Amino acid sequence: MDRRTFTRLIGAGAMTAAAAPLAACGRSASGSTEGAVRYAWWGDAVRQQNYEAALAIFSEENPDVTVRPEFADYDAFQERITVQMAGRNVPELFWIPSPQVLTYQAANLYRTLDDLDDFDLSDYPDDLLETFKLNGELNTMPRSIFTPCVRWNQTFLEEAGAELPAYDEANWTWDALAQFLIDYSADNPQGRKGAAYCANSDMVFESWLRQHGSDLWTEDGTLGADPAALEGWFEWWERLRSAGAALELSEQEGADPEWSVVGEKVLMTLQNSNHIVDEAQQFPDYDFQQRMTPADPDATAGFRFGYLSRIAMYQGTSDSSLQGAAKLLDFNLNDARMVAQTGLTVGAPANPRVLAEIRPDATADELKLLDLVDEEMQQEQRPRYEAPPGSGTWRDVMARTIEALTLGNVDIPTAATQFTTEVTREIEAARR
Repeated sequence: MDRRTFTRLIGAGAMTAAAAPLAACGRSASGSTEGAVRYAWWGDAVRQQNYEAALAIFSEENPDVTVRPEFADYDAFQERITVQMAGRNVPELFWIPSPQVLTYQAANLYRTLDDLDDFDLSDYPDDLLETFKLNGELNTMPRSIFTPCVRWNQTFLEEAGAELPAYDEANWTWDALAQFLIDYSADNPQGRKGAAYCANSDMVFESWLRQHGSDLWTEDGTLGADPAALEGWFEWWERLRSAGAALELSEQEGADPEWSVVGEKVLMTLQNSNHIVDEAQQFPDYDFQQRMTPADPDATAGFRFGYLSRIAMYQGTSDSSLQGAAKLLDFNLNDARMVAQTGLTVGAPANPRVLAEIRPDATADELKLLDLVDEEMQQEQRPRYEAPPGSGTWRDVMARTIEALTLGNVDIPTAATQFTTEVTREIEAARR
């Protein structure tokens, strides 16, 4: 639900009535008590505890800044901030979900960040800062960077006496990986399958599209997926599933594999490089490793990319809260103690100095994340564009498409057409 839909449903009068008590209580334009800083993020209970512990360090050193955490899981976070956006009751600092970067920008939520006296940008080279900008404006910052990857259970691999295709340009291809997973599943004495069905893994899907000559999103804000590349993506996963090398959706509880369910059922998942930090801990008896995604020899140059997981300051932040918000933003992005307390579950720090400072104390699994992000970021990269307004539910559309395809309700060309049509329709509706 976007702001327009929300406004239409509840009416401008209801919004005004809802906002009136906030003003009466002496709140600022952002909804905070004067001088306080609301900070919104998402995650599980462990992340909440870690971030609150880190914020306690900040509060001890900045007793004049009152921090008000606002925490929720990923879906609830987006639902809440949509309501807050409609009422202009947005926290001073907030994380930005990947499909909402340009939607929030279109709603004028972001404040520029390069004029804040208490937010230090000296650690970031000018050319790096340029890559962070949206439409030439530094109005968000990456709190972390992560990449698409292939992760596997090395313990299971050794138990089967198997070896992955060689990790080089000639052998680490999509076809070679598919054949390996099919062979592994056929010969596995424990009955494990090669992979979870990860066709809804957004970053791996984007990597597939980029190396096949198209983009998930274009510079002018449209769906960029080439029909042939989209069909090829579905074909690759259906090849595995039909051969018994990938889980059925019923075996993994939906289009998004539940790790606690599939962790002992499969050798491999295709997902985000930061997931190893949390998920390896759920199965401490196993050794997990990861690589960059495969690529065919004719892959389009520059397809590699790192995803910037962003944080923003609300443009309506009051003058009385501005300094505290800038200090808290600086602590989040420029203080290694923040990362040391919260860990690397959200990815590698984007600040080069902080990255160097935390590396010596990183865990074995965190080092696997850092090394893979470093490897990917050293590759040639062409521009990458954020999801346009109206595309926020595209992964839900993909999930429905995958379900219809795996149930045999549609064939691959129809699935590709329906996905493209529905996502495009939602983007166009947001423009009206």
